[in-house]
Amino acid sequence: MNRPIVRYGAEVLQRVARPVDNITDREVSTVRDMIETMYGASGVGLAAPQIGVGQRIMVTDASGGEKKDNLIVLVNPEIVSTDGEQHEEEGCLSIPGFSEVVRRPKHVVIRGLDLDGRETVIEGSDLLARAFCHELDHLNGVLFLEHLSLLKRDLIRRKIRKLVKQDEW
Repeated sequence: MNRPIVRYGAEVLQRVARPVDNITDREVSTVRDMIETMYGASGVGLAAPQIGVGQRIMVTDASGGEKKDNLIVLVNPEIVSTDGEQHEEEGCLSIPGFSEVVRRPKHVVIRGLDLDGRETVIEGSDLLARAFCHELDHLNGVLFLEHLSLLKRDLIRRKIRKLVKQDEW
């Protein structure tokens, strides 16, 4: 089921997501919804808090759905190591219409559980590394805005407040 994406300002986006103790049918259903929602929004990643679920679950597909075998699902993910640096434009499905250049690692090794509860370790570079870091930030209650200068962050927040007042957010 394609779920609504929670937007900037929602409390669930500001909280650290709780770890998943058991992967049940409920988590599998949440993952299916996340995948459908991510692809429906033409995203390359989605964290459970973005659909209002405060659990440590993320999905990514750096191909944007062009290569379905690129889909990665991780439960309780954590970064094992990072290397290098990249500065690229980054946006967020929870902050539609806004993007800025953000500094992220160029290469990331991430560890988590697959839907069968098996530990998996995945390496990603470039866009995939960026997606891993972005989605993990969501699981930690952090939005990409926090990686911007205070001036840029404040400018975007003011624009969002204006959209809220105009009932366009």
